[in-house]
Amino acid sequence: MLTIRKCDDRGHFDHGWLDTYHTFSFGDYFDPNFKGFRSLRVINEDRIEPGQGFGLHPHRDMEIITYVLSGALEHRDSLGNGEVIRPGTIQYMAAGSGIQHSEFNPSPTEPVHLIQIWIRPNRTGVTPSYEQRDFPALGKSNGLTLLASPDGRDGSIPIHQDARVCAASPAKAERLQHLLPGGRGAWVQVLRGAVDIDGQRVRAGDGASVTDAPGLKIDAVEDSELLLFDLQ
Repeated sequence: MLTIRKCDDRGHFDHGWLDTYHTFSFGDYFDPNFKGFRSLRVINEDRIEPGQGFGLHPHRDMEIITYVLSGALEHRDSLGNGEVIRPGTIQYMAAGSGIQHSEFNPSPTEPVHLIQIWIRPNRTGVTPSYEQRDFPALGKSNGLTLLASPDGRDGSIPIHQDARVCAASPAKAERLQHLLPGGRGAWVQVLRGAVDIDGQRVRAGDGASVTDAPGLKIDAVEDSELLLFDLQ
């Protein structure tokens, strides 16, 4: 079964320095029908103005992945990490037993456009950790790139959940196929362009869940970029 979550149906807040869309319930936005999908808890699409950002704040027991579409994002945390990430680099933070961090746009002129993802871990109280990793295949038309997985296979970042996070930038008319064995489900978030998922149109900003299916076929209607979450 395919269910589409339309772009304009997401929660939206424009704070001036931050323009943000929430696919699932988050903060002051609540939708009883979209509180997450399986272990996937948050997909926020943020645009942060130059010189602005989120001050130091705490998190616990969440797997947090940041995907930058354009611009740069500076990270600092209570573990002593301080890094700047750009498109092609994935940031991962296991909040675990507790961590504080800040995220800031260091550019004086250019906004940063990013996707922040939260996944519920399979156990609580793990030791907090931070990692960032370059993925040279991102942004290129070469199929699905595995970004995160429970076992770190194929150069992906190991996470504390039976979830696989993939990215792809299919060119127009390119087909992607992904199997879903053993009752697994998928969420596809289209970041740019438009695709057909099993014959249904899904555009930039839209998300789609796939359940009770052996897999899915994604056909790019135009040059596109997307994230695919394979979840238990």
